[in-house]
Amino acid sequence: MQAEEHADQPPIDVPFDASALDATIGSSPAGVAVFDTELRYVYVNPALARLNGVPAAAHLGRHISEVLPEMDVRTDVMRRVLADGRPREITTSGRTWVDSLIERRYWRVALHRMEQDAQVRGLVGIAQEVTATENERDELRRARSYLTLLDNAAAEIGTTLDARSTCQQLADFVVPVMADAAVVEMIPQEDGHSRREPPAGVVRLRRYGAAAIPELSGAIEPYGGQGPEIDYQEDGAVPRCLAADEPVVVHLTGDEEFGRVDPTSERVAAYRAVGLHSAVVVPLTARGRPLGTLSLLRAGDSPPFTEGLDVVVARTLAGRAAVDVDHAYRYTHEHGVARELQRSLLSEPRVPDSGIEIASLYLPAGEGALVGGDWFDAIPLTGGRHLKVMGDVMGHGVEAAVAMSNYRSMLRIMAEDEQPPHRILERLDRAVERSGLDRAATCLVAVVDRREGVCEVASAGHPPPAFIDPGAPGARVARIPVGPPLGTGLGGYVTTVLPCGPGTVLFMYTDGLVERRGEDIDVSVHRLSGLTLPVSGRLEDLLEEVVDRFADTAEDDIAVLVSRSRGY
Repeated sequence: MQAEEHADQPPIDVPFDASALDATIGSSPAGVAVFDTELRYVYVNPALARLNGVPAAAHLGRHISEVLPEMDVRTDVMRRVLADGRPREITTSGRTWVDSLIERRYWRVALHRMEQDAQVRGLVGIAQEVTATENERDELRRARSYLTLLDNAAAEIGTTLDARSTCQQLADFVVPVMADAAVVEMIPQEDGHSRREPPAGVVRLRRYGAAAIPELSGAIEPYGGQGPEIDYQEDGAVPRCLAADEPVVVHLTGDEEFGRVDPTSERVAAYRAVGLHSAVVVPLTARGRPLGTLSLLRAGDSPPFTEGLDVVVARTLAGRAAVDVDHAYRYTHEHGVARELQRSLLSEPRVPDSGIEIASLYLPAGEGALVGGDWFDAIPLTGGRHLKVMGDVMGHGVEAAVAMSNYRSMLRIMAEDEQPPHRILERLDRAVERSGLDRAATCLVAVVDRREGVCEVASAGHPPPAFIDPGAPGARVARIPVGPPLGTGLGGYVTTVLPCGPGTVLFMYTDGLVERRGEDIDVSVHRLSGLTLPVSGRLEDLLEEVVDRFADTAEDDIAVLVSRSRGY
């Protein structure tokens, strides 16, 4: 501020000997002012004149607001001191006419009432600047809020294995505690789809998240959100941050600086309109690889970003989020590979002959879980017999899907010798042990003999099959011995012969169909006894009924194989 000339001083009535007061406190380092009962200056010592940047004489006869228009003063407290005579202390803040790099300065002021001959004559104010102390307190309060922010970050950022959700969580998390607006932009990932290449000298990012305080949402919203690709010149703040893997602080004082933060003139105009004045861009880096950036922006009365605490906390949050995003990217890649592998292996099973109907179903547990090792198969045998198998490899992901492929291939080889189910399981168990596969699996093998109308069944740790007879009011769940899972080398499997005449549906499934947390498995399996053939008699309609009844509450992948014969 530049000091103004104060002319035409109004006449004042000084209620004391000013020369005596000046001799007493004129040399005091504290600023001292005396006010009359109308709160007009009647005396100012040299120290206060220097603090205010206004000559002492220019104060006299005027109110504080006339001399220091950018100073916040508690005149209500001053009047209470005049009224009841009880001394008080207040803190005032604002700007004086003294040039200062500090945007807002603080003073602690002691107020005392003046009396003469039992009459109230005015008020004395003694001021001491405490700007440094107040700034330290503000910094301490900010540091405490940031520590709380960091403590909460783990619980609120990266709660899903989805990169876009994590980036939006990060943007939402830092507004308004750290910034008035936040934008998260990521380097586009290879996803197998073609996309336009950026021009030479341009860095292209994709916006994954944005947030803003209500006052800025109108300006940010048209350019925020997820999806848009943003092109930056190589010398812009965002590309410089990515290239150096270091934060970049920008003070937006002109169009050139704005252009470095956001390259489009429309956005620059919108951001200037809401008073954006400061930005910091921090990198999102994981495993030494740049993934994208977090840009924080401040507007209006918010303080500008500094190289200190603001940048340290922003980089810490970005680093944590980058790890979560990297996990999400790796999960998405593995999830896609496993899905493709499992899809190729779970193609519709071969129909052994024209007298057999088969339908199958596979439902993954959901986008939040890796695919599992569920598999099924149907293999023709001689003499009107056919083998059906349902298996479930322990674990999830690509390794489980690969192990499932190995199990399936080995079982097809074992089936060629047309041994009873328990012999097939014993040979498969030994073969898995010798192969070095480190993933156990449950397996149910059923050999249906159309000529005899029976089904031979053996289980390696797998849930029992169910049979739905024509016209029956419900399914019969088989009671069969259950041996250990495959891969343990323990053996001990038993074949059980069960009736399975023409038209009877053999219902095989993985435990994801029935198993529920906190429920006994026998209770879960018994739920299948309520299954009946649909009115249409179609196996596909039966599978639709299974989805309606069981899929919504499933916690694991579901695989179902249903079949029936028409006699021989």
